[in-house]
Order: sequence, then C-alpha cells, then structure tokens
Amino acid sequence: MKPADLLVEIGTEELPPKALRGLMDAFAANLGGAIDGARLERGELRAYARPRRLAVFVADLARSQEDRRVSQKGPPVSVAFDDAGNALPPATAFAKKCGIAVADLGRSKTDKGEWLTADTVEKGKTAAELLPGLIEKALAELPIPRRMRWGAGDAEFVRPVHWVVLLHGGKVVPGSIMGIETGNKSQGHRFHSKGSIAIAKPAEYLDTLEQKGHVIADFDVRRELVMKGVTAEASKAKGVIVDGESLFDEVAALVEWPVPMLGGFDEDFLQLPREVVVSTLTGHQRYFPIADRSGELLPRFVTVANLDSTKPQKVREGNERVIRPRLADAAFFWESDRRKALATRREELRDVVYQRGLGSLYDKSERTAALASWIAVQLGIDADSIERAAMLCKCDLLTGMVGEFPDLQGTMGRYYATSDGEPEEVAAAIGEHYQPRFAGDALPESGAGQVLAIADRLDTLAGVFTIGKKPSGNRDPFGLRRAALGIIRLCIECELDLDLKAMIAKALELQPAGKGDSDELHEELYVFITERLRRYFLDRDPGLDTETFDAVMARRPSSLIDFERRLLAVQAFLELDEAQSLASANKRIANILRQAGELSGAEINETLLGDDAEIDLFAALGNASEAVRPLLDERQYTEALRQLAGLRQPVDRFFDDVMVMVDDEATKNNRLALLSELRALFLDVADISRLSVA
Repeated sequence: MKPADLLVEIGTEELPPKALRGLMDAFAANLGGAIDGARLERGELRAYARPRRLAVFVADLARSQEDRRVSQKGPPVSVAFDDAGNALPPATAFAKKCGIAVADLGRSKTDKGEWLTADTVEKGKTAAELLPGLIEKALAELPIPRRMRWGAGDAEFVRPVHWVVLLHGGKVVPGSIMGIETGNKSQGHRFHSKGSIAIAKPAEYLDTLEQKGHVIADFDVRRELVMKGVTAEASKAKGVIVDGESLFDEVAALVEWPVPMLGGFDEDFLQLPREVVVSTLTGHQRYFPIADRSGELLPRFVTVANLDSTKPQKVREGNERVIRPRLADAAFFWESDRRKALATRREELRDVVYQRGLGSLYDKSERTAALASWIAVQLGIDADSIERAAMLCKCDLLTGMVGEFPDLQGTMGRYYATSDGEPEEVAAAIGEHYQPRFAGDALPESGAGQVLAIADRLDTLAGVFTIGKKPSGNRDPFGLRRAALGIIRLCIECELDLDLKAMIAKALELQPAGKGDSDELHEELYVFITERLRRYFLDRDPGLDTETFDAVMARRPSSLIDFERRLLAVQAFLELDEAQSLASANKRIANILRQAGELSGAEINETLLGDDAEIDLFAALGNASEAVRPLLDERQYTEALRQLAGLRQPVDRFFDDVMVMVDDEATKNNRLALLSELRALFLDVADISRLSVA
C-alpha cells in the first residue's frame, strides 16, 4: 500500500505556557526518532502546539515495515545430531525457535567448528500495530519535571489528557494512548466552538481547526500573529514594545485565537522604577509595556485576548482593572521599603537560613565580602567599595518589593542603596552582581560589579561542594553549572586576569570550619568549572574541536585569560604547514618517554652527541629556547608556536637518522633527555601530541 500522512494530537487541559514550545519540539523529536528506530519510512515531520494540545504531522509514513532477512546462529553440529545423523534436542529446539523444520537448517563452518544456522524472513509489522506504542514511548520521554495522575487510571502526564486523535491517511489507528481511546475527533476553541470537530485526514488538520474550531494550531504562525498584532497596537499609541521577545513565545502558548488590544493605566505609576512597572505588567499579567521612541515608558500596554469579543471595550476595561491594584501594591512597597535603610536590614539576614551547613544569609554575605575584597586586591583595584557592596547585596531580599517581585532582586537593591545615599559604585555593584542571570545575558559594566558577581558565584559553588550537594545527572537545584559558566564569562569577556586555582582555594578556605580544606575538594571544583569552560569555547567557536581544547587543558592553566590565549595560539598553529609533522613527532616523543619511564633531573651531555642529526637538533633547540622564553613570559603563545614550528626540519631529520633506544645506556639516556627538553618546550604552551592533524 502507498504511504500516507500521519496525524497525532494529544488533547489536554491547559499546558504550562513557558514549557509549551519545549514540549512541542521534544514530542516531535522523540516521535520522529521512535518511528525511524522502528524502520518505518517517513517524510517531513512538523510539530504543532496550542494551550490544550500537542500534535505531530508526519508526511508519507509507510503503512508497514519492510520484511527483512534474519540470520541466526544455532548450536554446534557436534551436539545437534547423534552419530547416526538424527536430530537431538538442541537442533529441534533451535528449529522450533526459528519457525522452520530441522531439514531446512543450514550449516556454517568456522575455525572453531561447524554450527547450525537459520536464514528466515521476518515479516514487517504494520504501522497500525506499532504506532500506539511508539507514541506512548515518545510521550514518556518528554522533559516533564513532575507528572500528574487523573481519574482512576495509572496514566501520568504533564496535564490530564482528554482526547487523542490518531489518523493514518483517512483512517483512525485503533488503540489506547494515556488511557484514552484513539479517534478522529478534536476540540475547538473553548468559547468560539461547540462540540467535537472531526478531522477527515491529516493534511486538513490546520484548516479544519481554524475554520470550524477557531483555533490557529501552528505555534509559529500564532506567534507571528501575536508579534505583528502587538506591534501594530503599540504604534497606535505612538510607541514601541518593551521586552517583547521575552513574552512572544509565552503569550503564543496561552492563546489559540490571539486578539491584541491596547490598554492603559494611571500615569502616576510611572514614578515607580522602570523595572517595577515592566515586571508588574509582564510578570503578573503577560502584558506588553510600551515606550516612546526615546525609550521612556508610556502609561499604555498591549494585552492579547484569547477570543473575538463582541464587547472589546469590556475586555479592555477588565484588563485595566486587573493591573491597577498590582501597580498600587508595587507603589506601596516602593514607599514603605525606602523608610528603612538597606544597611539596617543587614542584621536581619542572620535570621534567614542560607543553607543547612553553610549558615545564614548574613554568613554568606560575610564570606562573599571577604572573597570579593581578596579578588579586588589581586586585580589592584579599590576593595572598600566592593566589600561594602558585598555586605549589602543580599539585603533587598528582605524588602516587600523583592518579596512580591523576586526577579527584581539586585535591581531594587541598587535603587534602595541610591536612595540611602550609598556611593554610586556600591549601588551599581549591588544591581549588577546577579548578572549574567542566563545564557547570553549582559555582564556587569562596573569593575566592582564584576568582582562581586564572581565572588558571589564562587562562594555558592564552594559552599555547596563542601556540603556534598554538587550536581548529579540533570539535577542542579542550586544552579551551579550556570554559576560556573557565569564565572567563566566574567573572567574572559571582562578580561579579568585572575588565578582560578587560587580563587578556589580562597573560597574553600572561607567556608565553615573544617569543610573546605580538602585537596580533593579543590580538584573537584577546578574540574567542574573547567568542564563548563569546554562547553563555553565549543559553543563560541563551532570550528573548535575537543582535541584542541584538550591540548591546552593538559597544561591546566590557572588564568582563564591565559587559557584563551593558548587556545587561540594552538588554533593558529594548526594552520601552519609544519603542524602535522610536529604534532606527529610530539606523539612519538610522548610514547618514547612514557615507555622509557621518568627521567628526573636528566641533563643533555653535549659530549655524547655524536650523530650530525642530534647535534643539529641540539643547536636548533637551544636557539628556539632562547627565542621562545621571552615570548612565553609575555604570553605571546601564537608567536612562540610559530618560532617552534621552525624545529620541523631538525626534528624530522633526527627521527630519520637517529635510533633513540640503543644498547649504550649513556647514549640512550642522553637522547631521551634531548627529546624530553624538546617536548617540554612545546608543553610550555600546550600538549600538541593530543592533536590529530590530517
């Protein structure tokens, strides 16, 4: 039979809006992988999602698997038949298992003897037999942190499932998924549609839902409608949308039939900090704030309704009524919080447990202040402002505003510090120390903010590691991977030349007594951070391979700035004509030295150099060392490797003409010492023996 399109729709109660796109993409990827693994030929796969459904369309899905020939190896002939050639139980059991007669079994000779074989044809299963199980598997593997149960069944999903559409061509694939019998009946919009909607065939799915159900099923189409509609409404107010990108996906996940409309609020609320107004509109209500062309907020917003109301003015007034008390609450917190200086809240931090085994928030702020002050000294910048900012940076957690708007922590600390008359550098550091909050987020602009951001993250890492709660698998409740990546970005992108190993040692030293004084703990934390370093560079440079990273990582550099320079130098070295030969030579040298064992303190005895090739290499090595040492001191690694590339000819000649592992012990050890010095010179930059050069 000809292949036909497949449609799977899982109808649920309202799905989490922030997770909807991820669930949609994961369902499509899982199902596509399951279908491919089941040997069902297919065409293009498309994913759809709405607030109450996940769906996947698969073009031209095969009706069944292809039959396939299966070869099976049975027991040895010696145990399968008696001396008269009669079949014994091993032969009959093997034939029965394969579904053929003993007479139809084959034989295969190997070096180890003769064996029975069976060549059979495995009949391919139909798609109808396979699909319910494949879909259940795809749903079971979705990234759902916590699953729900409903009714009397055992099915678990992110939300209760109410219907399942499963069509292959124009026919329903019978079966049960999540405890629901499959069919061809979907549901339309909650208010614009009544009763079930029959889907005749998969290709008509989108049009049928839109025309009969008032549902725009394609997530990307719906998002585009939201974006264009919201932008058009903002232009009516002679403004532009603020922070729209962060909301377009979420709002598209909340509505099935988007209808943007303009609303407003009292202009007096614009006296609140900008971030408070934006957070109130976006965080609580998913409204789009509007600013004028100069960036100043306007007392207007755009909301997106999920229906075409016959009384849009009533819908607008309802949204305006909802936001008014939210903004009034924010204004109340703004006024009441400023009646108490930020510094006076510091003692109250003693009563807030940070983490069992690590003391209170007050204790954390003390450790962070000490570590930040130490880092400032290493960088040669003023430590007083940084220490002051560290002591105050967690105080805004006790304010009413941050209690209501947790996403404003740090931001409100900056406003309150400024209101209290704290120096601008202190206020800026408080506001910036949570940056970067996520991948791609902006970094602190002030030096004090950068130092405090590193100290805060490093104290968190050191503390959690000391109490044995480091991440495992996908679990990272303390956000330690994000913290490590933040430290890496801060050091490299802000060009802070800091000794990572020394910082780790200091952070562990400041932890509660007896918890952070382990060399093993120091190593674990160093490895944890540098593993994130691998991901950072590979994401930043798609052309970088892991071998290049490992070549530099073998030197275990302390400074991340230094690491970056070495990495760039090795990448430049790989472009040289001499790279292949020298990388191969270094591999060979590494193997020779490994087999020879340690040569501790071995020095080159010039009088034992008898072969012209080793004399030339010794001379070239001396010249190269003299040229390279100053470059290494100045971290000019690219030029250092360029100079070392000049050793290619004497190195190649040495290996062509000289036997290293000779019988004479003194000559052998002298040649090993020569190779050891050559390898050490390259190792001062990176271990290029790890490179694979085509």
